[in-house]
Amino acid sequence: MPARTGEAYTKGLQEHPREVWIDGERVEDVTTHPALRNGVRSVAALYDMQHDPALREEMTYTSPTTGQPVGLSFLMPQSVADLERRRTMMAHWAWASCGMMGRSPDFLNVLFTAWAGAADYFAQNRPEFKHNVLHYYAFLREQDVTLTHALVNLQRRRTPALVDTLHEDVALTVVRETDAGVILRGSRLLATLGPIADELAVYHAGNHRFGADAQRQSFAFAIPCDTPGLKFLCRESFDVGRSHFNHPLGSRFEEMDATVFFNDVLVPWERVFLLGDVDLCNNVGAATQSMAHSGHQVLTRYVVKAEFILGLADLMVETLGSGSLPHVQEHVAEFITHRDTLLACLRAAEADAAPNQWGIMSPASAPLQAGRALFGRAMYPRMIEIIQLLGTSSLMALPAEADFETPLAPEVEHHFATDTTNAHDRARLFHLAWDVSCSAFAGRQVLYERMFGGNAVRNAMTLFHTYNKEPFRQRVRAFLHAADEKKGP
Repeated sequence: MPARTGEAYTKGLQEHPREVWIDGERVEDVTTHPALRNGVRSVAALYDMQHDPALREEMTYTSPTTGQPVGLSFLMPQSVADLERRRTMMAHWAWASCGMMGRSPDFLNVLFTAWAGAADYFAQNRPEFKHNVLHYYAFLREQDVTLTHALVNLQRRRTPALVDTLHEDVALTVVRETDAGVILRGSRLLATLGPIADELAVYHAGNHRFGADAQRQSFAFAIPCDTPGLKFLCRESFDVGRSHFNHPLGSRFEEMDATVFFNDVLVPWERVFLLGDVDLCNNVGAATQSMAHSGHQVLTRYVVKAEFILGLADLMVETLGSGSLPHVQEHVAEFITHRDTLLACLRAAEADAAPNQWGIMSPASAPLQAGRALFGRAMYPRMIEIIQLLGTSSLMALPAEADFETPLAPEVEHHFATDTTNAHDRARLFHLAWDVSCSAFAGRQVLYERMFGGNAVRNAMTLFHTYNKEPFRQRVRAFLHAADEKKGP
C-alpha cells in the first residue's frame, strides 16, 4: 500500500485495541479518550501531509518493490543529497508540532532503515535474523507503520558502573524459548507514543549497556501494541481538555509516555532480530550507525524547535515593545546563537557524512552527539528560562479565551492592548508562551529534552573513554618539545 493517510492510521488503532491504563481507568478506545485523542489527531495530520499536493514530492519517494509512493523517512541514503532530502521531509514533520513531538514516526523509521542497510550485522547472531530485519523494514515501509520503543529497564538500585544493575523480577527477561517464539516477562521504560502507536520495538539503548551475564535480558524485537499480555501504564495527561487558545501545545501534542508491562508475552521468531548475545545487543546502535541516523532526525527537530522558540520570543518582544532594552536584545541574541550552533552541528554531520561498511551514507556522529548534548543539558532549559524572563508578569496576568465573551470583555480589551497588538492577540500569544515555559506540558518538555539522550553523566563517561584525544595530546607534546629545543642548553 502507498504512504497512508491519517484516516487509515486512526482506523488501524480502532481495529487493534490495546490494553492501556490511565489514572486508574482502562481506556476503551485511544482515538476517542480525552487524554489521548488529540495526540492521535496530531499524528494523523502528519500522515495526511504525505498527500498534500504542495508537499508530496518532499514527503515521499517511490517504493523499490511496489512503485508506489512511500514515506521519505524510509529512504536508504546513498549520498549526502539523500540525507539532505530526508532532512527536508523530517523538518516538515517537526514543524507540524513546533518540534514538540519527540516521537514522531520518522525517528524509528530512520533507525530501522539503518538496521536494514546493515542486516549482515544481525546475521552474526543467527543467520535468520538478517532476513527478519529486512522483512520487517519492508513491512514498516510498505504499511507506513507507526512505531515506538521502550529501551530502559526499571532498576531496584543505581550504581556508578557503566552497565545497568538488572533484577529479573522487574527487568524484561526471556522466560523460555518455544517453537513459536520467545516468551518474555518484566517491564520497560519509556514508551513515548506507545498507547497510540501500531508497534513497539525493544532493544538496547546505546548508553544503557548490559553486563556479560545479562544474556536473558539481551534481545531486539518488535511486536504489535495489541499483543496479548502487553500492557501500557500512562502518566498523567497534559491534554487538560481546554481550548487550543488557552493551551495551544498541550491540547494538540500530547504524545503520552507509558511504562510497558510484559506478562508472558510471545514474540514470534520472525519478529526477533537479536537474542542472547550481549555484545551484539550493546553495540547495535554504533555498529549499524542507526544512532547516527536517528540522531540526524533528532537534531533536525532540535533546529526546528529552536527556530520556533526564537520566533516566539521575538513576537513577545514586539508585542511588549521591549526591543530597545539591552538585556532583551541580549536574550534574543542568545536564542540566535543556540539556533545557529545547532544548525552548524546538523550541517557538519551531513558535510562529513561517509558510507558505512555496507555502503549506506551515514551522517557523522560527532557533531550530532555534540548538538544533542548541548541542547538537552544547556540550551533548552536556558531557552525556557529566557522565555520566562521575557514574559515576566504577562505570563500570569493572562485573560482566558472565555474572558473575551463576558461583561468584563471591554475592560480586558482596553487594559491588555499594547501599542502594537490588541488584547485578544496578546493573550493568544502569551498563552503559547505559557504553554512553552510554565505549564505542565512545558515542564515535561524540559525533562524530556534533558533525558532524551539518556543519562548525561554516563554519556560523558562513555565519551571520555571512547573519544580519540591522542591527536590533540600529540600537538601539545610537540609544542612542549619545540619550546625545549628553542631554550637550548
